[in-house]
Amino acid sequence: MLGWTLEVTPLARLLQWLSLVLLLTGTAAAAQQPQPPVREHQERQVVVSSSPNEPVPEIRVAAKVATYLVFDADIDRDSVEVEGRATRFRLVDPGERTLYLEPLKALGEGERLRVRVLYKDGASPASASFALVSRPTVVDTRVEVVRRPSTVEVQVLEEALARCEAEGPSNLVLSGRLDGEGVLAWSAKLGARVQAGMEVLEGTGYRAGSWALVAVRVHNLPGQQPWTAGEVRLTRADGTEVKVRSLRMDRSRLSPGDTGLVVAETEKPSWPADEVFRVELREKGGERHLVVGTVKL
Repeated sequence: MLGWTLEVTPLARLLQWLSLVLLLTGTAAAAQQPQPPVREHQERQVVVSSSPNEPVPEIRVAAKVATYLVFDADIDRDSVEVEGRATRFRLVDPGERTLYLEPLKALGEGERLRVRVLYKDGASPASASFALVSRPTVVDTRVEVVRRPSTVEVQVLEEALARCEAEGPSNLVLSGRLDGEGVLAWSAKLGARVQAGMEVLEGTGYRAGSWALVAVRVHNLPGQQPWTAGEVRLTRADGTEVKVRSLRMDRSRLSPGDTGLVVAETEKPSWPADEVFRVELREKGGERHLVVGTVKL
């Protein structure tokens, strides 16, 4: 039987040694390569600039990460302007009150891409502008976009509150709004306390000879959109509604976590005293409506 012996030559040993060195060097180099930082996903709120002189809010975005903007009023979907929309983004999807953005590639250092959106309601400010930027450690995944009340809105509210303060007991008597019949008051019978991200704390009905009032105290739960009173509906047992002459709240809007008092004054009562009314609060320009319960007037 013929035997064979495989002899490893010095050259072969050298090649084996070089291959092992290259393999180990490559593995070590790969291990030493700096890894991209893991970005923290954040949810936050930004306030729309109300003046051209104010800096626009920055929205932190990242490649292949969707950023979800939620507005506090309807937006004009056709008005959405996104710089580099056709080439820089995987997704630009506007909705009634939302805007999804997903960059295709990372933004360069110091780069800012402009976004502009028009509101439908005509309130001030009429548009919202942002600057999309990149930050190495954080990315915004959900951003609530709110508008600061304009100077005109604040002025109107202050004037309304001043009129309320001026109508003290003496002026009420002099104006004839408080007569010998006095004022009756009843506590409301509340329905569900928590509805549409709001909590109904209490309600009261007031009746005098020439006027009636319904006062409702509500709380906007944390994490919700700002809420503004737009309408109060007072419905009788037969389904007819009583005309509301004025609607006021002790602040222009309820931010998340705020509590406010909504007061509605009706027409001169023509119905029997102690009649029960169904009370509803409807949001201005939104869908967060509350069925408060029932109250006597």
